[in-house]
Amino acid sequence: MDGIRNSLDQSLRERALKVVPGGMWGHMNAAALPEGYPQYFARGLGSRLWDVDGNEYVDFMCSWGPILLGHRHPEVDAAAQRQLAQGDCLNGPGEAMVQLAELMVELSGFATWAQFQKNGTDATTTAVTIARAGTGHRKILIARGAYHGAVPWCSPSLVGVTAEDRAHILHYDFNDIESLHRACEAAKGDVAGIIVSAFQHDYGQDQHLPTREFALAARAAADAAGAALIVDDVRAGFRLNLGGSWENLGVKPDLSAYSKCFANGFAIAAVTGNDRFRDATSSIFTTGSFWCSAVSMAAGVATLTALRRDDGIGHMTRMGQMLRDGIAQLAEAHAMPVRQTGPVQMPAILFEDDADHRRGFAFCSAAIGAGVYFHPLHNMFLSVAHTPEDIARALEAADAGFRAARAVSAAHD
Repeated sequence: MDGIRNSLDQSLRERALKVVPGGMWGHMNAAALPEGYPQYFARGLGSRLWDVDGNEYVDFMCSWGPILLGHRHPEVDAAAQRQLAQGDCLNGPGEAMVQLAELMVELSGFATWAQFQKNGTDATTTAVTIARAGTGHRKILIARGAYHGAVPWCSPSLVGVTAEDRAHILHYDFNDIESLHRACEAAKGDVAGIIVSAFQHDYGQDQHLPTREFALAARAAADAAGAALIVDDVRAGFRLNLGGSWENLGVKPDLSAYSKCFANGFAIAAVTGNDRFRDATSSIFTTGSFWCSAVSMAAGVATLTALRRDDGIGHMTRMGQMLRDGIAQLAEAHAMPVRQTGPVQMPAILFEDDADHRRGFAFCSAAIGAGVYFHPLHNMFLSVAHTPEDIARALEAADAGFRAARAVSAAHD
């Protein structure tokens, strides 16, 4: 860990323990990460990130997904500043809300309307509520292990959750058509919605893209049950296809949930849907004090405009493939097999024969020490700001990571 300073970070952690339960909460708690990972950050620019001690990193987490174009993208920030000069939290939305809804509908492969929220959990919960309102049914079918948010109906933790909170949740296995059919049968005609991730990205596991056969089966099962097919595009939206992640499969959902992906770090979420669920959406009561933030909506318009104009998805795909190819070459050179799964724009790297993640943690500790922010268990993210030079630097850090992983393996053996 030579070269990494962490005195201010450690001081802030100690101070936080006195005034924040546990010092930190949720998925951003660095206590669960390998040695050397900072908890507190000072700034970001483009593909780079600086912690509070001044250490610089090539950022392959992109704030866990929201940074799509790069930190502090000038066009997005300028649009946000123009709106901020006029107002942000007003007595209702600004013109930017209509502009953003029009743009999302224009880009969508299926939607005719959009409604905005703040976080991904807001969007998935709103989509489930719309599905129930529109169908008159109660049951929601969810893939085992899938993450759809952090409230009782879908939280990955059962602490503080009651059986009643999950009373109308049934499970199937991702990409398993028969298990989906069994879940539909178990619902006994009471299916309100089938919610499915854009692709399987369970924490600490290999990622799996949906097969077209499974996507078609999900669409057919929803139709047969009179239910809504809901694609959770919170994590993947606008990184795989401008029209929605399942456009690549030729399968159109009824509802989609978005959040991380479309305002380059400004807080916003959305549900988009088709006309079948338009009336149901206007009939439910869902709201939030900050859901009509005009600044975030202006940032969303600027982000999606730049992404489309600059072929951002194509750029992220090229950079992601460059990273994947380089990691594969290094793994072969070091005789340290890894599994690289999921779309190249959202890479996951796991070592073979590493059930306790010892190799993965050593790999990432060495990379963070070399100034590259990888994650050992969560999928990572490319942004439009990543360059071939960033990929080259990442591969240099990965080379050090493979050496560290080999050393740990030798010591363990």
